[in-house]
Amino acid sequence: MTTHVVIIGAYGSAGVAVAQELVDEEDVELTLVDDGKPGGGLCILKGCMPSKEILSAGEHRFQARHDHRVEGVPEVDLESVVATKDEHVHNFAEHRRAAVHGLAERENVEFRHRTARFVDDHTVAVGDREIEADYVVVATGSTVNVPDLNGIEDVDYLTSADVLDATEFPDSGVVMGFGYVGLEMVPYLSEAAEMDVTVIEHDDYPLDEGDEAFQKTMLDVYREEFDVDVLTDTYEQSVEETADGGVRLHVKRGDSAGRRETVEADQLFLFTGRRPAVDGLGLENTPLEAERGWVSDTMQARDDERVFVAGDANGQEPILHVAKEQGFLTAENVLRHREGAELKPYRNTHHHVVFSGLGVYPFARVGASEEVLAAEDRDYVAVTREASSDGVFTTKAVPRGLAKLVVDADDGTVLGYQGLHYHADVMAKTMQVVVETGMDVREIPDRAYHPTTPEILDGLVREASEKLS
Repeated sequence: MTTHVVIIGAYGSAGVAVAQELVDEEDVELTLVDDGKPGGGLCILKGCMPSKEILSAGEHRFQARHDHRVEGVPEVDLESVVATKDEHVHNFAEHRRAAVHGLAERENVEFRHRTARFVDDHTVAVGDREIEADYVVVATGSTVNVPDLNGIEDVDYLTSADVLDATEFPDSGVVMGFGYVGLEMVPYLSEAAEMDVTVIEHDDYPLDEGDEAFQKTMLDVYREEFDVDVLTDTYEQSVEETADGGVRLHVKRGDSAGRRETVEADQLFLFTGRRPAVDGLGLENTPLEAERGWVSDTMQARDDERVFVAGDANGQEPILHVAKEQGFLTAENVLRHREGAELKPYRNTHHHVVFSGLGVYPFARVGASEEVLAAEDRDYVAVTREASSDGVFTTKAVPRGLAKLVVDADDGTVLGYQGLHYHADVMAKTMQVVVETGMDVREIPDRAYHPTTPEILDGLVREASEKLS
């Protein structure tokens, strides 16, 4: 008997991964649905790929400005930045669409460029057609999270997607949201757009997943290297438009007096994270409720065993590589459920990279942090190394930052790595392999490597091995 699977959000990373895994199953019929215009998935169109395009332009200006060997500070041509980004994104998205449309040429696959909506538990309306599916996969990605703030509906604000397309900016801006989106976008506003930027940070430091030393370093880099005014321990109270068309944000400082202050700027920027894009899916016609915990770690919906939710849409971990992995697992678990087999949970080693500091000072974390291990009362060894202790960072005029390694105190297993320094992003993959394979730090070869920036890892390995001895 043929199993009919409808994939809603087929252009996205998770959706296309599900389709690619199921397409060769002879007894599976696929209906791929996506209403994207032009289509290609969030990461390609409005996420990680176009953001790295624009950040790189700001990176070049920043490095020229901070290198005393270079005379003059270049200007960033925003029109050229956006035009180049648009050209590349067009090509990336066209490639993704071609892959999906190529799948639709198979006898057991149909692609519908329409909006999909649940009519009941397993009936999906696609355009003017209703499909009774055996399984439905929701892979609709995420959308901007607009905070519930008094006055927010009455002011104009820009999101990260707007920044990607902007060819001009006003003189000043105030930013709400200093998570990974804000950490990547704020330096671009300061460096490439040459804006005076004020950021509202709820905690004492940004970078929730980093140990305190990394949080402090991140804050110092933004204040000192990018001249960003970060108001820490501060909470938004309300927002309003000013008489000259700008914005006035009322905030409360978190000290004992609870001081009330106002921040005025030409433009409000919302980098306040993302939420599952499930509005308009007709979930009210099903038992499904898109709330915390509505999708299990097998990607199966809590309230309907024949609905699976992969990628950003499940709200678990909105990162491209996670979406792809969840898509592959979803396909496997659809087949396992059909056969009555036990479903597999999604398990991954924590591996995040934030392209902070325009990618000049990126942050990477793989595995456990020291704070996590300390909270678990785990017996561990931690070693930290400053980037300035390795001459290569100084010679490249990027001397700031640090890295840390945590290992099990008994058997030397590498448990986690954090880096906030030049090239920390490209070291994440190496450290992911080390952590996921459970390597003993004493068994990692101590030899000269090229290029030389990874020598900071050599130092960490040597110091950790010596401590264990």
